[in-house]
Amino acid sequence: MSSVIVAKDIVTKFGQKIIHNKISFEVKKGEIFGILGGSGSGKTTLLREMILLQKQHSGLLKVLEYDVKNLSNREANELRSRWGVLFQFGALFSSLTVLENVSIALKEYTDLSSSAITKAALMKLKMVGLCEDVANLYPSELSGGMKKRVGLARALIRDPKLLFLDEPTSGLDPKSARDFDKLIVALRDTLGITVIMVTHDKDTISSVLDRFIILHDTKMAFLGNILELKQSKDEKLKEFTDGK
Repeated sequence: MSSVIVAKDIVTKFGQKIIHNKISFEVKKGEIFGILGGSGSGKTTLLREMILLQKQHSGLLKVLEYDVKNLSNREANELRSRWGVLFQFGALFSSLTVLENVSIALKEYTDLSSSAITKAALMKLKMVGLCEDVANLYPSELSGGMKKRVGLARALIRDPKLLFLDEPTSGLDPKSARDFDKLIVALRDTLGITVIMVTHDKDTISSVLDRFIILHDTKMAFLGNILELKQSKDEKLKEFTDGK
């Protein structure tokens, strides 16, 4: 299985404060890969580096074979077109309808007709488990779970190879969270996409992630799957398996 993301000796600094100190891992094509760690461990920062919102201080970070620290504008735009991102709270535009939110990337970056864009957006809404009736609603009229699904539909609108999720079940009730987990697995299985997610949800960790890293004290404290984690004797990793 080929790797779609390669990180080698990643160092991230904010001023003199070191966030990541030589972190290395690979994400394989088609897997659901997690980034775990306590508050302030640099989980979202690492995700932001992968999606070109900030740069690492040193080390190699390759996404879909592109070195993200040395991209031309054309290469950066090409990369962005090949992934979708669901931010923690959906990040929907409050002044736009659901349909307009999902359609915005196609209107901005393609020459598709209005009817083709609408058809594609409605198809993606259906794919994430929403009916056409929500298309003309505004974000303020949606539940938290529906907002997440609309954000997911928007992330999928350009048929990405990679899907980045930042705390996708945060703020959801237990049933909605588990339903969202099942949706992510189904989308991966159906579309063959690779999913990278930041999460601290214990159920997501145990039932959704194929492999994951745990960040602790600027280092990568663990890389593996849930069974390997449960066998670990490391005390500081127990919080990820004992439900605390």
